[in-house]
Amino acid sequence: MESNRRKFLSTGIGAGVVGATLGAPAIVQAQSAQTFNWKMTSAYPKGSPFYMDGPGSATDLAKRIGEMSNGRLKIQVFGAGELIPAFEGFDAVRSGTVEMNHANSYFWTGKTAAAQYFTAVPFGLNFQGMNGWLYDGGGIDLWNETYAPFGMVAMPCGNTGVQMTGWFKKKINSVADLKGLKMRIPGLAGKVYANLGVDVKVLPGGEIFPALERGVIDAAEFVGPFQDRRLGLQKAAKFYYTTGWHEPATTSELLINKAAWEKLPKDLQAVVQNASAACNVIGEAWCQRNNAEAMEDLVKKQGVTALPLPDSVVAAMRTETKKILDAAAAADPMTKKVHDSYFAFKRNYDIWASYSEATYHNKVRG
Repeated sequence: MESNRRKFLSTGIGAGVVGATLGAPAIVQAQSAQTFNWKMTSAYPKGSPFYMDGPGSATDLAKRIGEMSNGRLKIQVFGAGELIPAFEGFDAVRSGTVEMNHANSYFWTGKTAAAQYFTAVPFGLNFQGMNGWLYDGGGIDLWNETYAPFGMVAMPCGNTGVQMTGWFKKKINSVADLKGLKMRIPGLAGKVYANLGVDVKVLPGGEIFPALERGVIDAAEFVGPFQDRRLGLQKAAKFYYTTGWHEPATTSELLINKAAWEKLPKDLQAVVQNASAACNVIGEAWCQRNNAEAMEDLVKKQGVTALPLPDSVVAAMRTETKKILDAAAAADPMTKKVHDSYFAFKRNYDIWASYSEATYHNKVRG
């Protein structure tokens, strides 16, 4: 029996099996001991609720990743302007200056028009529908295909839910009331407003209130009740329009340098993915609670008049939005691929939502 054992160990097969058995734990131990120190920048200032501070924020995401990885992946978070300017995250991640950036993909539409679809599309999907498309409808795969030429990958890491249309000093009764109006409104929505005669202004968050108060602008959009109240916008304008047609669900983006991503072991990649998915849900939940409280305060205690936009105005905006989206899709194959996927999913989701969410809001909620 002893001679047979020695013979087995002396063969290549026996030695290989033993070597693999002895070597595997050492390899796993070496991988588990490897640590990574990354930098993450943001498009938002340090301390900004939801974006940089609180549940689901960039700092919360970094903390969760650190804890879930048992300290193997440590992420240092920088607010806008601390390491790079607010809107230079795309280039910083692409060049490898930082490994991550926390922002919204529609800031990069100048790099690729398809980026718009991964944040929010006017008259598009709500929070539930957006998550359906991203996680189960091929949206994240298209996101990464869009960024592949730039050497980056991305995933959702937060959502504001439906945003508000914005603050207006005067009541809006028709499309004619928009002509010549000076309004702070960024992105694709700004193009829609411009097509309807609005003098569009792009201002960072900190400049919105003084501009509105002094009459430099007549209207402004920011996020929603909690964030808007924090800026004091209710002190400069009293008409607060609902029907957040322009951003029915605004997704936050975790942008990652692909070369750095591929150096992470699979378990750490899974940590990042799962922490981001958690923040996507947790951040939106935070918005729901805080917006509900802030909206009640604005209407009941601060004299704000909340109104839906007139149907004729919404219809005009829908028409202009379609023109702009169709033109962008026609001009670029990747944008068309994303556009077609997004709206194919939306057609099916809208049918289901008419039986589920719409019925709840119209019949059940009371």
